[in-house]
Amino acid sequence: MYAVSASPVYRIYPCGDHAITITWGNAITEAANQQVMALYRYLCERKITGVLDLIPAYSSLTVVYDLVALIKKNPGQTVYTMMESQLQQAVRSVELGTITVSNKITIPVCYDLSLAPDLSALAALHQLTIEEVIQLHTAPTYRVYMIGFLPGFAYMGSVDERIHTARKSSPRTKVPAGSVGIAGEQTGIYPLDSPGGWQLIGQTPLRLFDIDRTDPCLLQPGDEVQFWSISLTEYHQLKKL
Repeated sequence: MYAVSASPVYRIYPCGDHAITITWGNAITEAANQQVMALYRYLCERKITGVLDLIPAYSSLTVVYDLVALIKKNPGQTVYTMMESQLQQAVRSVELGTITVSNKITIPVCYDLSLAPDLSALAALHQLTIEEVIQLHTAPTYRVYMIGFLPGFAYMGSVDERIHTARKSSPRTKVPAGSVGIAGEQTGIYPLDSPGGWQLIGQTPLRLFDIDRTDPCLLQPGDEVQFWSISLTEYHQLKKL
């Protein structure tokens, strides 16, 4: 457990007539995301009446609510004003409390060129060897900032600035499930076969999304992830499990 630091300046605004968003700026920072996740967990635990969904992102949390149900429960009150007040109170309460340290997950990645179609070009672009790129990618502990795009697609950061690489100008029509990519300062893993424009530098044999699991998504916002390099033989062995 660790204490939540004093909240930076935040802004609350409506998101249509059935949702409200609180944001701590637009930058990708761990401090802002910690505030998001602290508030997210706080609200999840309290199961506030009328709240249908909570959507955490890099630096914002959107609360989706049942407008009709809340109007019936609180006649004469403006639902948005009521939800805004509850969010403000929740932020103050979170600042006085503590939150649980996130899960730490190690993910094996095979960087063999047969599974890494962009690795050679990315290394050449940054005047690095392939081995140096692999070392730079596996060295940090990454934070899962949000889940989006596809079920179980975790946006993680931040990669070493020496391998920051823009998305491809022309996305692929099909990226295999398990592909590990880089886009700007982010890294991520495609949980399903899909189109995609990230720079692909490896693959993991793990299934990031499995509908048959109790929790289909392997990774959750706030998790910490460490990659470790495996051989092609190890990749195929783990793939069979």
